[in-house]
Amino acid sequence: MSITTKKLYAELMGILANGQSAAVISAYVPDGGVTKRVVAEGDYVEYSGSPVTHSYAPDGTLTVVERYLPRPRLVILGGGHIALALTQMAKACDFYTLVFDDRPMFANAERFPHADEVICDDFSCLFERIGIRAADYVVIVTRGHKHDQECIEGVLKGEPPAYTGMIGSRRRIAIVMKQLADEGYPQERLDEVYSPIGLRIGAITPAEISVSILAELIQIRRAKLADPALATGTADPANTLSCDLETAARLAEHGESADALITILETHGSVPRETGAKMGMSYEGSIIGTIGGGCAEGGVMQDARPIIRDGGWRTVTVDMTDTAEEDGMVCGGHMTVLIEKA
Repeated sequence: MSITTKKLYAELMGILANGQSAAVISAYVPDGGVTKRVVAEGDYVEYSGSPVTHSYAPDGTLTVVERYLPRPRLVILGGGHIALALTQMAKACDFYTLVFDDRPMFANAERFPHADEVICDDFSCLFERIGIRAADYVVIVTRGHKHDQECIEGVLKGEPPAYTGMIGSRRRIAIVMKQLADEGYPQERLDEVYSPIGLRIGAITPAEISVSILAELIQIRRAKLADPALATGTADPANTLSCDLETAARLAEHGESADALITILETHGSVPRETGAKMGMSYEGSIIGTIGGGCAEGGVMQDARPIIRDGGWRTVTVDMTDTAEEDGMVCGGHMTVLIEKA
């Protein structure tokens, strides 16, 4: 491999941290040689339909393109009890969370240990400190409609994010919206704001309200609007096309411990992990990530040991039809897996 695993994925994560998508492009030649490179969005062909594409050249060279999207960024404006609960839940759902508040006792890392970033500054400085991106999810949960209006005006002046939601009673929201309309903000932009915020689940406590907000974010992110009467807006289906970001991040930190990399190139039928899932393993059997666990994963790990010892790469087809019934699993499909020496 022309670049170490840890360095490769560290480079990848650096690009993603800037809000750009990226791809890992690998070429596997028949004699066992492998070359890899990381490219940022705009420097590679956009692929649709699958996070991984692979093709063979006439000479037998296998080219694999793994597409990665950055973690969706959740910008929480306000550092109260709802923000606290929301950061805890959003982390579990793989959002990058940024909390902004103007009160030092509320906006600090000790109060928000689960947030990726906490900024304490006046709300008037918000958009100088944070560049709202088109892929961002903005949740406005400040302590009063004065700050709400200040935040929503800043959002409306820029490029529309993927989601803007504002908490508050219908009366409070109506006051803010009327003031914005009177100031000349286009009604179509005002209609894009989710208010009242969150799905209607009868939420009362800060934790329950956070669940309703996060459920709405996931609904939009995954483009599965189960009930159009409860949610409107344009979803971003591209969010479903990223490779295994969690394992990539772990390889960026601990890639030196992986002797082999295993990537799912293609799946058919019912399988435990989808295309793009990745796993690193040592010769002794310690792993980073997973391609599904069970006997199927164990068999692939056995196939990987000769490659770790001798070098090179190979693809294998894992048929889960036979093992599914005897192991009591619901999976019964098959997947094509790439195994390579790290």
